[in-house]
Amino acid sequence: MLARCSTGFGSLALSSILSPAQSEQALNGGRPDFPPRAMNVIFCFMSGGVSHVDSFDPKPRLKSEAGKPMPVEVRPTMFDDVGGIMPSPWEFARYGQSGIWVSELFPHMASCADDLCVIRSMTSKANEHAQANYFIHTGHPFLGHPSAGSWTTYGLGTESENLPGFVVLASGGIPLGGVGIYGNGFLPAMHQASFLYPEEEEPLNNIRPADPDALQRTKIDLIRALDGHFVAGAGQDPAIEAAIRNYETAYLMQSAVPDLLDLSGETPATKALYGMDSSNPETAAYGRECLLARRLVERGVRFVELTCLMRPSNPGQVGNPWDQHGELREGHTDMAMQVDQPIAGLLKDLKARGMLDQTLVIWAGEFGRTPFAQGDDGRDHNPFGFSIWLAGGGVKPGFVYGATDEYGYYATETPMNVYDLWATVLHLLGVNHETLTYRFGGRDVRLSDVFGRVVGEICA
Repeated sequence: MLARCSTGFGSLALSSILSPAQSEQALNGGRPDFPPRAMNVIFCFMSGGVSHVDSFDPKPRLKSEAGKPMPVEVRPTMFDDVGGIMPSPWEFARYGQSGIWVSELFPHMASCADDLCVIRSMTSKANEHAQANYFIHTGHPFLGHPSAGSWTTYGLGTESENLPGFVVLASGGIPLGGVGIYGNGFLPAMHQASFLYPEEEEPLNNIRPADPDALQRTKIDLIRALDGHFVAGAGQDPAIEAAIRNYETAYLMQSAVPDLLDLSGETPATKALYGMDSSNPETAAYGRECLLARRLVERGVRFVELTCLMRPSNPGQVGNPWDQHGELREGHTDMAMQVDQPIAGLLKDLKARGMLDQTLVIWAGEFGRTPFAQGDDGRDHNPFGFSIWLAGGGVKPGFVYGATDEYGYYATETPMNVYDLWATVLHLLGVNHETLTYRFGGRDVRLSDVFGRVVGEICA
């Protein structure tokens, strides 16, 4: 009877096109393990590797010993072109009541210093872009494991009725390593990222159906019936169930996405706050990404990631625009101009709307840069100690955690790794990272692997 009437699990997923939040395939029905501090995550990923000693970790000794060889062990770098100690081209100053040091690269972010929780002791296992991109997103330096956004929706589902739980705003180039860094890995397919391209004429491929709604509805009803018969014969299969759910989500997104991207209701002041009126096209474009990120979390999307745009002066750097092995001053200046005002605008807008307390914003690259020069005016990759920051969502505001040595090369005080980062993010979302597991390859796999710990010192 279930097969004939198409009322198996698959058809239940399609039984109501206006169904509530998608939690059928979230662990424990999407219920948090304990009261969450954050409901949503916005990940501003600075692909290419921002130099921490030029942004949030000042090292005066670089200036006093400029040009000298490093007095500590130098591990193999990406290109093994090790020059002398290189001081920062930018000055640092303390900002806010917290007195957090920020370089003149980021004057707008500096105005938000009292909202930032800066981690100066981040480390990575990977020293190459693609591997490091996979590592910071999935905890593994290779393809095939779920991204942090996928784990988040698997654990909590989404609060949105008509948008996916994990969205990537892909105005910029996909980071090196490809779309797999946003993949669902072995989790059900509904947990992979959905991509929106805000600057394109068609932000979502095939968003406008060729058929009238009534005809499309008839086709979906037919698919529902066929899927119901198939599921009844195949049994409960996560891949099949995810595919059925994706039909529903795609149908709903046809109306949700155009409304999301329609910014006519945003005031000129709000758009200016994000830098959308900037004469720099990259600032304006990234500002649009940040504004859309706010609109996505307002609509219940659980995890949003932003991509950086390429530098017009170096269009070959698609995917790693912060990667300055030469011309550090020019490259970092271009990229800071692109993201500084929009990200500060996002923080200020979230705070003004009372949303920052429940929205966790993460700013990070895949690794840092060396304190010594590569060539005349560049820096190589440094995974041994670098800076990221978090804001809102239950972290301590105006707080600095950890430290690197006096050259900014190695993390020396409370080193933190990717597993610790995501264990802490999940904790702030109300999820026990040790119980958020999925049976794969004969063992219970988790985002924090067997290494991660919740860094309670950064939690408010």
